[in-house]
Amino acid sequence: MKIGVISADIASEHRVAITPDAVKKLSKLGFEVVIESGAGQAAYYSDEMYQSAGASIAKSGMAVITQSKIIATVHDLPVDAVDGLSSGQIVVGTLDPYRNTQLDTYAAKGVTAFAMELLPRTLSRAQNMDILSSQANLAGYKAVLLAANEYSRPFPMFMTSAGTVKPAKVVILGVGVAGLQAIATAKRLGAVVEASDLRPAAKEQVESLGGKWLDVPMSEEESEKSKATGGYAWTPSEQYIKDQAAVVDKALSNADIVITTAQIPGRQAPRLVHQATLDKMKAGSVLIDMAAGTGGNVEGSVPNETTTTDNGVRIVGAANIPSMLAAQSSDLYANNLVNFIATLIAPTATDDNSENGTTKNEVTGSDLALQLDMEDEIQGALAVTHDNQVRLAKR
Repeated sequence: MKIGVISADIASEHRVAITPDAVKKLSKLGFEVVIESGAGQAAYYSDEMYQSAGASIAKSGMAVITQSKIIATVHDLPVDAVDGLSSGQIVVGTLDPYRNTQLDTYAAKGVTAFAMELLPRTLSRAQNMDILSSQANLAGYKAVLLAANEYSRPFPMFMTSAGTVKPAKVVILGVGVAGLQAIATAKRLGAVVEASDLRPAAKEQVESLGGKWLDVPMSEEESEKSKATGGYAWTPSEQYIKDQAAVVDKALSNADIVITTAQIPGRQAPRLVHQATLDKMKAGSVLIDMAAGTGGNVEGSVPNETTTTDNGVRIVGAANIPSMLAAQSSDLYANNLVNFIATLIAPTATDDNSENGTTKNEVTGSDLALQLDMEDEIQGALAVTHDNQVRLAKR
């Protein structure tokens, strides 16, 4: 049974869904891998490296599509590739399902599509498949380096004969995986770091990395409510949101670097920094908007562009930071996909109660079989099309 990989059709995307190391792992599971020539070149994986790992090289993406049972991808497949799909094929990747306009086509063609960003992250057995965490970790690190490159002063404090250079003041908005890595990286570079998040439970994590928590006054009722849910399912009051905005506004007015990380899969990114706050920031300060590709956390940010406000604030629309670390990002992403694909392999034993001697929903290949089980808590959560239907719940 073959797994196929085609070249990304997005100019800003340098990652590849399967790396040579992943080819070896898939081969041990019994799969064959076919990859479009040059698909890994931007991530520094040559065709020769893939061939040495045991993959075969196809001259075109369509040649890959027509001979593969499973197609692994970083982003959604291009329209011509989707047109070439046939019933029974499987697509696995980051499919942006809530804004994907091709799901009806996938369903009509009888394709099973798995959107990896829908993975239930609270499941312990799913942690090694979590593409959001693996990519966000690298993105948080790289975002700080981007900020250091844009900033016209050094990050650490310097003691010189000509005077003392003060450390940069960095504010991180959003303390998820990317935010925590950004805090750790900025601290390693010698900056003074503050951080904010709607989840009060994140305070301990921020402080454990040496950051200062931007504290927002809470009522006793709100405090108990947030503790009861660990912060994750807590819905703050309108007053709390206003109070937090005031605290953040003051911090940003004094900041040299601001990194925003808030993204919600399938939705527009929340607006965290408004024009009124930008107007108060210092000339030469830098904002890295990691959510620029999904609407932006910062008012006025433009994906893949750096803009400068009238008062000299630089806004970097960092739409796809993991692609800037293509080799390592691809390696981690490919490992996530391999771990998920491994769960699709059906038991070798057959079901004696079935009429044809095979288990329900089993897709048989020449050398192994896949079993698609929509009752499984991982498969069922990731499958956005299956059995000629779109399975995505509305949000």
